[in-house]
Formats: sequence, structure tokens, C-alpha cells
Amino acid sequence: MRHPPRSVLSAVAGAVALVGAVTVPVVSASGAAPACSVEYSVTSQWGSGFQGAVRITNNAAAMSSWSLSFDFAGGQELTQGWNAKWSQSGTTVTAANESYNGSLATGASVSAGFIASWSGSNAVPTSFKLNGTHCNTAAEPSPTPEPTDPAQETPPALRVSGNKLVDSAGATRRLLGVNRSGGEFMCVQGRGIFDGPVDDASVKAIADWKANTVRIPLNEECWLGLSNIDPAYAGANYINAVKGLVAKVKAHGMTPVVELHWTHGQYTGNSAGCSDVHASCQKPMPDMQYTPSFWASVANTFKSDRTVVFDLFNEPYPDRATATTTQAWQCWRDGGSCPGIGYEVAGMQDLVDSVRGTGATNLILAGGIAYSNDLSQWRAYKPADPAGNLAAAWHVYNFNSCADESCWNSTLAPVAAQVPLVAGEIGENTCAHGFIDRVMKWFDDRGLSYLGWTWNTWDCSTGPSLISSYDGTPTAFGTGLRDHLRALNG
Repeated sequence: MRHPPRSVLSAVAGAVALVGAVTVPVVSASGAAPACSVEYSVTSQWGSGFQGAVRITNNAAAMSSWSLSFDFAGGQELTQGWNAKWSQSGTTVTAANESYNGSLATGASVSAGFIASWSGSNAVPTSFKLNGTHCNTAAEPSPTPEPTDPAQETPPALRVSGNKLVDSAGATRRLLGVNRSGGEFMCVQGRGIFDGPVDDASVKAIADWKANTVRIPLNEECWLGLSNIDPAYAGANYINAVKGLVAKVKAHGMTPVVELHWTHGQYTGNSAGCSDVHASCQKPMPDMQYTPSFWASVANTFKSDRTVVFDLFNEPYPDRATATTTQAWQCWRDGGSCPGIGYEVAGMQDLVDSVRGTGATNLILAGGIAYSNDLSQWRAYKPADPAGNLAAAWHVYNFNSCADESCWNSTLAPVAAQVPLVAGEIGENTCAHGFIDRVMKWFDDRGLSYLGWTWNTWDCSTGPSLISSYDGTPTAFGTGLRDHLRALNG
């Protein structure tokens, strides 16, 4: 999906808790709800620094502005923060609302994050005040809860069998779920790693829709830790955050799909998303300079876990740069010097080779041209996969060219007859669900897979958004997907 303007994206920056991260949970000794609740978490820690987050819930009367204060107890020093005006005096840290998030209704929550240094210890604050009122405290960290459905404790390791996805027992499986956007753009914009919370509660909310799959878009420059990215959101910190989210998705019985969304390479031709050489927008094709290294690193990270699926590149559009469709498909598969694209391209075959060169046998998805909406020549240009574990990916929105049953019957059905077909993104910008209802019916009738775009609290008319809150409250658009998944998976 091409993203909405930055101004409509949530400014909440967060990162998932890593192994050893500490969270102060909401508790009340009396059992009554406190006037306010604060969840404090160490989401990433390295050397002498760490990234922290707070989630504030107002259980009292609505307020038009807020200020949270707490004391560091381990020599920590605040260096920067986001989604609040952060300051420190002595050991006391204060986070006051920004102009855009001052209103906090009864029962409403707001999240903010920060970077700080530490030495000796990184003790967790034990007392919090919101506008001068004491909030909860806790003596012990909160463990990650067990999955709510014991029958789905571990998602299956998937493989291709003919035109179906099957598990280790040979049972047919479908990927049905959502996209969780943020990891592709927040880091390159210097605003964090994920857009909004990716704590256990927010991931559980996805599972509560009866989703069994979460697609996680990534940024190659952030993963590789290139010098143009803030180190707090790049390299090991970024990789560990992604690994943490993958672990949470799996803990709730869902299949994680890691997907390369934004890449390096300057493109200023037809339909260019930006003129920046860096990975700050969707490019027409992956780049040979960094993308093979990205996929080798990702594959090495997850090759011992075959429950993780690899989606090679979000939405190729070499057809907008090249003169002919044949040139576009050749560029798509073989890469190299593609007409109209000023950088050396990594083709789908290059990326399959990078993944398989690590010994990884994980399921791979490859989307077609025209922003993954055109699969007309996918079978003819299908990359060779020595592991035989390659499926076709397809995206569709109500504004795409191939957006009706006639096109699906003529171009998708022949592909789905030979290989598994996964609609990695389905959506509409009407703030309704009439279009995706048709898509889901067509895919249901053929036992195929689909994932809604996107589990983010955006303006659905600007960028299709399934939710209005990370507790899983659906938009009108999201209601269609939620109710359909619940009806299928009950």
C-alpha cells in the first residue's frame, strides 16, 4: 500500500519489549480501579542506554491536558522523547502532553516514549503521578500472558503442496488476518520503530478478531543499520524489536509474515513516491546494493523458525518505468539494469537466491507488477525455488485496475490453480466494506488467503484503516473484516 501523508499518521512511537524488558502493570491493592494507570516498559536496552515507553490510562473525569511525573531510581538520564514534552530535573522526569494529544477522556489511554542513559542499574520507577494524582504502582513485573486459545499455541510451519498451503501434517491452511504497518516508515522518519503500541494487549486484540496471520512491513535501511538512520531505531535495536513483535504474534497462535516494504535507490520517474535515494517511500523495485543483504540477514535471523513467512517486496511497479509489459516482467524476475530505473535492480530471483543461500526453507511470497495487482505473467516468470516453497502474492483495493470478478477469473484463477495465492493486502478507501466483502467471497470460494490493510488508527479515507483504537475497536471498514473472520473461525 502507498501510505497516507505523514500528517495523518499516528505520532505514537513505540517499540516492542525485548527479552528481559520490564513492564510495570496496572494494579490496585484494594481491587478498585485507580484514578489513573501507568504501564512503564523498557522496550530496548543496550550498553549504557535504553528505550522506554509509558502508557497512561485516565480512569477519572475527562481532562483537557495532562502531565505525568515519576522518579528515576537508577541514575538514568533522559536524552530525548516523543509524543510528549519530556524534561528531567534531578531524578524527576516529567512528560506533558503535546498540542495534539492533550484531551484524555475517561477510560482513554495515551502512549509516549523516550531514550535515556543508565549506569549501574536500570531500576523501574515505582511511583507515578498524573496531574498530581497518584497512579498505580507494582512490586513485580508482569509476565507475558499465555495465549488465550491453548489449541493455537504455536502457528504451523507452512509449505507449498500443489496449489495449497499445508502444515506438517498435510492439512490445508489459509492465511487470514491483518497487516500491522509502522516498521517500514517510523524508523526512517526518526519517530520510533512502530506506529502505536505493539504490546501484548494490542497483539491479543488482533487475535481476538480470530485472525491467524499478521503481516509486518519492514525497512531495509533500518534493519541493516545504515548511517542515515537514528541508531536508536536501527540495526540491533530495530532487529530485536521486530523479533519481539514476531514472538508476540506467535504467542497468540498467529503466523508472522515479515515483508520488505521500503528500500534504497533513487527513482524519479513515472509514479515516483519520492525523490529521496533513501528508503523513505515505495520504490518500483528492490535494489541490488542492499536488498540481497537484507534478505540474507532476515533469513539467517528466522531460518530456524519455519513458522515465519518471507514476503520479498511489497508492491513492485517496474511497469510504470519500462516501455513494455515484457520489459517489466523481465525486470521483475531478473533485475539488473532495468529501463527507466536509475539504480541496479535486484530481481525476485536474486532475492529467492539470497534467502535460500542461507539454508532457510521458509515459505516465500512474491507479488507481481502494477503494485502487486497484476499477476497475468506471474506463472511465465516465476522464479526458480530450489526449496519448492514459493507462493504468489497479490494486492487489491477498490481503486486498482484488477478490481472485479471478471479480472480475477481471467488472471488470478489460473495462478491459483497452480500455486498458493495470498492476497497480502485487501482494502478500500470508502470507509465501508462492500468491496472487500466481494474479494473475501471470491477467495473463500476457492480456499485462498487474504490479509486486511491495516491495523493502524489512521483516517480510513486517506489510508484504509481497520481500527480506531489499538484495543481492536473497528472502523466501519474494519467491522466487515472482523465479523467475517469471526464467522469463519468462530
